[in-house]
This record gives sequence, structure tokens and C-alpha cells, in this order.
Amino acid sequence: METELANHLLTLSERFCAARELGEATVGRLCAADGRFFSRIREGKTFTAKKYDEVVAWFSSNWPEKADWPESVMRPVPTESAA
Repeated sequence: METELANHLLTLSERFCAARELGEATVGRLCAADGRFFSRIREGKTFTAKKYDEVVAWFSSNWPEKADWPESVMRPVPTESAA
């Protein structure tokens, strides 16, 4: 399961970086307050379920309008308190 979630994060990062023409370290700083967040995941480092939820929520809130959300990643449903 953790491998699948790690792949989700890396997919989101790759697509977001391409759509916004930003580097991975910049996106890591924006969504996880860690410029090495995605490189650490690639190296096999772990992350918490809370961090996963926070990062995916950040991507969902900041996703470029003209970019398609990856079908393999469940997109969080915004709540009224988050809006």
C-alpha cells in the first residue's frame, strides 16, 4: 500500500511540475515544506498518512485548471470548511 501511495505522490509531482514548469524541489517546498520530499520518497524513505493527505490536498487545491488530474490518484473532495 505504501508503495502505491508513494507512486501517487510522485505522479502528482511530475504532472504538476510539467504543467506549471516548476522544479521538483520548488514543488516539494510548496506542498510539504521540504525541497527534498520527492527525492526522499524515490530513495525509499517513508511518510505518514497525515503527510500524504496534506500533500494530496495541497495538489488538489492548487492543481492547474488546464491539466488533467491523474486517474490513478483519488482526488479529495473539498469540504465546506476547506473552501
